[in-house]
Amino acid sequence: MTIAFEDFERVEIRVGTIVDAREFPRARRPMYRLTIDFGPEIGTRASAAGLPERYELADLPGRQVIAVLNMGQRNIAGFMSECLTLGVPDAEGETILLVPTSEVPDGGRLF
Repeated sequence: MTIAFEDFERVEIRVGTIVDAREFPRARRPMYRLTIDFGPEIGTRASAAGLPERYELADLPGRQVIAVLNMGQRNIAGFMSECLTLGVPDAEGETILLVPTSEVPDGGRLF
């Protein structure tokens, strides 16, 4: 399936820095609750992410990640996830975060 470039432009994919990461025991599968700072114009957003198999909680704050911001909120086990933190599966099917290779300003939009 091919999409028009205009369709891609409608997806708001931005970089942010994780400022807080917590356990999420109410989730059915292993997840963390993240607070991600997308800079002064956007502020922080909450995200539920399936990361416990590959990431320790203590290692997440300060890490930059890539997320989709305009997909709307999603209620996950009583937690309102406000953005989709992006990742890809490794050889075992566990999530590996998409991250910039160099530090960039929070809120920067993918193009």
